[in-house]
Amino acid sequence: MPELRKDPILGRWVIIATERARRPDDFKASQDGPPEGECPFCEGRESQTPLEIRAVRDSHSRPNSPGWKVRVVPSIKPALRIEGKLNRRGIGVYDLMDGIGAHEVIIETPKHIDNICELETDQIRCVIDCYKERLIDLEKDPRFKYVLVFKNYGWVAGGGRIRHSRSQLIATPVNPKRVKEELVGAKRYFDYHERCVFCDLIKQELDSKVRVVLDVDGFVAVTPFASRFPFEVWILPKKHSCDFIKLDQSEENGLAQILKAVLLKMKKGLGNPPYNYVLHTAPFRKAKAGYWKTVDQDYHWHIEIMPRLTRVAGFEWGTGFYICPLPPEQAAEFLRGVQI
Repeated sequence: MPELRKDPILGRWVIIATERARRPDDFKASQDGPPEGECPFCEGRESQTPLEIRAVRDSHSRPNSPGWKVRVVPSIKPALRIEGKLNRRGIGVYDLMDGIGAHEVIIETPKHIDNICELETDQIRCVIDCYKERLIDLEKDPRFKYVLVFKNYGWVAGGGRIRHSRSQLIATPVNPKRVKEELVGAKRYFDYHERCVFCDLIKQELDSKVRVVLDVDGFVAVTPFASRFPFEVWILPKKHSCDFIKLDQSEENGLAQILKAVLLKMKKGLGNPPYNYVLHTAPFRKAKAGYWKTVDQDYHWHIEIMPRLTRVAGFEWGTGFYICPLPPEQAAEFLRGVQI
């Protein structure tokens, strides 16, 4: 019998299609895409990218030259541009503003390696630290309300034809709808229970263990109860925190370890699938009465990893429901068993 499951944060329903259920090892990944061509992100080709915004590099090296570990550069095809004013306006019932924001690429290694899980843990920690430093810097811009950090790995996931490990960030002058839905759902739960819904979720998952993939150094990786996609995994800090930027170096190490381990399990167990991951953290809090008043208590930052093993079709687009053909309990059991 299929199950309808309700997400405790968003209130969104998903269908766990048990009658369509497939064995975990039935899922086949696809990395088909066009020929790669020359990579502009490798060390020694710094002139092929825009000038770097930030870099982790050797002390004796010069900007925009070899000798770096991680580089951050503007996107050559930005979704939003940093120059200009918002120019908010309306045309009848329609609201609009100029496309102001920031769009940056985090080049995660000087070597031509495609999957971040193949990097050393300390290199991944440097990437995480770059995420944090860019969020801290972009928060200073009064035009921006949010920064989304995300990764597209593989052609199907929007990773492009260049197979060099990188992620992106986009700063926006509005809070994204998906994040706002989480903020509203978390506040609603807090107003009723006076507790963080994410903290309650973590406690319940650790008690039951059926959807826990890994529990490592202050972080837990779980397959959500109302998973949208097969093998969807969330990584959450066990210590309550709404702001990713408050990670200390020890916590960065723990996050690097569990992120690497989860992605290695997916690569080995699922045949190197395309995936997306997104970092959801609290929005920037500007001085304004009553603005996100309890967010420090009710929200909890996390990373959502979504392998691209199924396709979203007409029913999903038309209803907002997702159909997941694999129960998350089976997905977690399978991933726990993958040896890395």
